[in-house]
Amino acid sequence: MGNSILTNIGLKAMAAQFAGLQTTGHNIANASVAGYSRQQVQLATSPGQWTNGAFYGRGVDISAVTRAHDSYLTSEAGNTAAMSSMDSTRLAQLQSLEAVFQPGESGLGDATSQLFKAMADVSSNPGDLSSRRVVLARASDLAARFRDASNSLDTLQVGVTTALKATVTEINGLTSSIASVNQQISRQPGGVQTSSDLLDQRDELIAKLSSKVRVDRIDNADGTTSISIAGGQSLVLGAKSNQLTVMQDVNDPSRSAVALSSGGVNQVIKEESLGGGVVAGLLTFQNQDLVDGRNLIGRLAASIGMAVNDQQARGISLQPPLGQVSGSAFFDVGAPKAIPNSGNLRDSTGQPMGGVAMTVTAPSALQASDYQLQAGSAAGTWQLTRLSDGVVRTISSGDVVDGVRIDITNPQGGDKFLLQPVGRAASTMKALLSDPRDLAAASPLVATTHPANTGTVKVSSLQVTASPLPTPGGTVQIAFTDDNGGYNWTLLDANGNGVGGGSGTWTTGKSLPAPPGDFNGFTLQIEGVPRSGDVLSVAPTSPTGVVTNNGNALSLLGLRDANLVDGHTATDGWAQAM
Repeated sequence: MGNSILTNIGLKAMAAQFAGLQTTGHNIANASVAGYSRQQVQLATSPGQWTNGAFYGRGVDISAVTRAHDSYLTSEAGNTAAMSSMDSTRLAQLQSLEAVFQPGESGLGDATSQLFKAMADVSSNPGDLSSRRVVLARASDLAARFRDASNSLDTLQVGVTTALKATVTEINGLTSSIASVNQQISRQPGGVQTSSDLLDQRDELIAKLSSKVRVDRIDNADGTTSISIAGGQSLVLGAKSNQLTVMQDVNDPSRSAVALSSGGVNQVIKEESLGGGVVAGLLTFQNQDLVDGRNLIGRLAASIGMAVNDQQARGISLQPPLGQVSGSAFFDVGAPKAIPNSGNLRDSTGQPMGGVAMTVTAPSALQASDYQLQAGSAAGTWQLTRLSDGVVRTISSGDVVDGVRIDITNPQGGDKFLLQPVGRAASTMKALLSDPRDLAAASPLVATTHPANTGTVKVSSLQVTASPLPTPGGTVQIAFTDDNGGYNWTLLDANGNGVGGGSGTWTTGKSLPAPPGDFNGFTLQIEGVPRSGDVLSVAPTSPTGVVTNNGNALSLLGLRDANLVDGHTATDGWAQAM
């Protein structure tokens, strides 16, 4: 009897040590396996046996084989991986976006500068057709660079959609694998310790999933783990997994959205609820950075194109009859776009019943932003949200906001629209003029100083502010009444009859007259020192003056005094900094 007890104790001791050696060997063999957790044999003293008034030991038992694992650290590592993946994914996309805007001679800034330099050359010799052809060539190059930049942004959008689809496919594969491991664990007989290797396998799958999308996990009593997106949508529940899918954004079909497919219904996951991972990085780039880039380049294209068009329409070309205001456009710029929400009411053909039309009224007031438009709380009102900064306004059809008039037709209850005033301005930009004689290189007005003037006053630039002029063929005479800048002005019609006038005071460095007024549809910049009795005259340009320009600034160079974007002008160094 005694020998058998001692033998049994020895066998149990040998078994315990053998288990330790086997586990150590298993650890060494899997040292380089990703996701493997070191295992350790847990020993426990065998219950003593009561004999002859005392407990006698019966050796050692193997109680469990555990793994070196901490659930809190595992969770934090997953969250950190999610944030890191989001940031690195967004960084890679931003580097691609940065490559669209080339510095130096390849950039938009240099192309803009070259256009205005060519215009300056024409100003010096407006009758030179070669200089005019250079302007048209520079304009075509500038428009082509805007189109190329816009096309590059479209290519980035295609890349985001492709990457989202590939990532969602990986996520669906991982969630299916996690559900499969959950099923294997749940099938183990009750009371049997869960395999450490299966737990490692599941944790490794969850870690890979966390790099794609941030997840929360709940460990259940049956050994399975439930996985949900940080926003609360369930991805894995026991042995069942739900699938993600990529679909068109309900606000803008050109963008992509990620949805959870469950029971035949796609529930769109909001970008802000993801919290991290590759998917969050891609969506953040698409919905914020790419939109900002498109709007910034669009505002630049619209501001330059429309400002040049405005000056071109006010100038005089070499096309007969000479001396007639051109009225033509220089650039074709992409029009504002209103995108109806996919949930808007539609007719029998599938077309939206309500619509929105936008008209740019003030190019310099345009903002680099999209807008969300939806019905307001009061009848006939609409809530307009500027998405770049969240500013909300209540408007009515026909109101002008940020330089854009918004007209709403046949509105339907619950309609929503995504407004893109400048988002597509660069996509179709092109130069319209092909004949160098079409370039309106002369001002419709010419300013002269009287030969009897005693001061040094002279005109440095003349800016036409209205086309056609309020009084066609009219002449403005400005007579200084003192040595301090005081003056009287008289407007004469084509027959020499006085039809208007007034008085004012000019201050060094200021325009004449003081803003916001003008004379007969124009303002002046003068320099020098006017003396009492000095006279300036501004009259219609003669056909001869169209070719010689009479020393007046090129009409298109009126842009040097026009704010294109946020107070920047075409020649203040801002163009070179783009």
